[in-house]
Amino acid sequence: MSDPNTVLCVDDSRVVRKAARRILERHGFSVREAENGLAALEACRAEMPRLVMLDWNMPVMDGMEFLVALRAEFGPREPLVMLCTTESEFDRIVLALGNGANEYIMKPFDDGIVTGKLVQLGLLEEAEP
Repeated sequence: MSDPNTVLCVDDSRVVRKAARRILERHGFSVREAENGLAALEACRAEMPRLVMLDWNMPVMDGMEFLVALRAEFGPREPLVMLCTTESEFDRIVLALGNGANEYIMKPFDDGIVTGKLVQLGLLEEAEP
């Protein structure tokens, strides 16, 4: 079972991981980090996060390879996966969702974009207007 407050941020850029961490921690999430898909898969085996915030283009094991391996090993339900990438072509988005991603956001992202997706995923309550 996953920890409802844990997010694994997977990106080869330390700057992107740090930006995501700031946003997620502001919303009360505990954040772990991985610099590639292989490290992320090992982190999921050690302790399943509630959400994986996943980059596509990384060395060692890219985001799609990770996603396919994750779903093959753990099934379609857990953890939730939100792709966070520069890949913007429609066929890439369809591929990611078809391989088991739950949401998809484009880089660069900001607090509002991430927060909106967390609400859509049911991980945050919608803010009062």
